[in-house]
Amino acid sequence: MPDSVDLLRRAGEAVEEIIARIPPGQLTGPTGCGGWDVRDVISHVTIGNLRFAASISGTPGPGRGEEEISGDPLAAFRSSQAALLGAFAGEGALQRTYPSPFGELPGPALAQLRATELVVHAWDLAAATGQPRDLDPDLVAAADQMLRSAPLPRGAGAPFAPEQPVPPGATAADRLAAFTGRKIPGTQG
Repeated sequence: MPDSVDLLRRAGEAVEEIIARIPPGQLTGPTGCGGWDVRDVISHVTIGNLRFAASISGTPGPGRGEEEISGDPLAAFRSSQAALLGAFAGEGALQRTYPSPFGELPGPALAQLRATELVVHAWDLAAATGQPRDLDPDLVAAADQMLRSAPLPRGAGAPFAPEQPVPPGATAADRLAAFTGRKIPGTQG
């Protein structure tokens, strides 16, 4: 399996490719993410990258409630991804531990956590905009492994909904999305 920073880089590239194919008219379209539209999901991953980068570099990042980007969503995401990868490339960044929603994590685990979130939201953006949802199998496998390594907080007010059904022959990416509580297009439930 690739190293965690490589996974993070590739997950960011996957999100970037999907954002690049979203026409402006789809930015206000719905997603399966708790009432967020497409622009909201892009803002969430962009601001999330900046928060992670700030945590790694020890600098102030965007505050809670700052989930809105303005201007060009693709350029904003690219810039945030560059900041995040730059922070992980800093001296000693992978040797330190960092606070996370799941407790203190070493640098490589933090990178994998961020890559996992990017993979899941890449699926969200692809599904919401009618793009192919068959994401890189290595990225999906790494995200699946991380998400299944401990019980997920599920239900009202939690980041994950109950696991959803998947159709026979579903892709690994669709199975991962269903595990995280996303409804797979074309299924009941």
